[in-house]
Amino acid sequence: MLIIMYMGMIIFLISMMMMILASILSKKTFMDREKASPFECGFDPKSSARLPFSIHFFLIAIIFLIFDVEITLLIPLILTMKITNMMMYIYLSYFFLIILLMGIYHEWNQGALNWVN
Repeated sequence: MLIIMYMGMIIFLISMMMMILASILSKKTFMDREKASPFECGFDPKSSARLPFSIHFFLIAIIFLIFDVEITLLIPLILTMKITNMMMYIYLSYFFLIILLMGIYHEWNQGALNWVN
């Protein structure tokens, strides 16, 4: 156990020294107007290179990721079905599904699932 702790400390110190050395020796770049502007074959750009991003699309994507992760938490319930009491399994799975449904209902009431405002 002591050897593993020493090896972990050595690995941590070596990685920290490498990161500090890399940040000291790295070439410093300064942002200027020419580097930040888009390149169009040497000509000035006709329009803005940065397109507006839909915040509503971002919120829908975050909601999808949250519920997707929660659905993946349901997969171990299948494995625990064999080793637990059946009534406890049913209560646990219903409780988890009710929490998911309450979250969807809340998002629906808040209007986060409506694409058109």
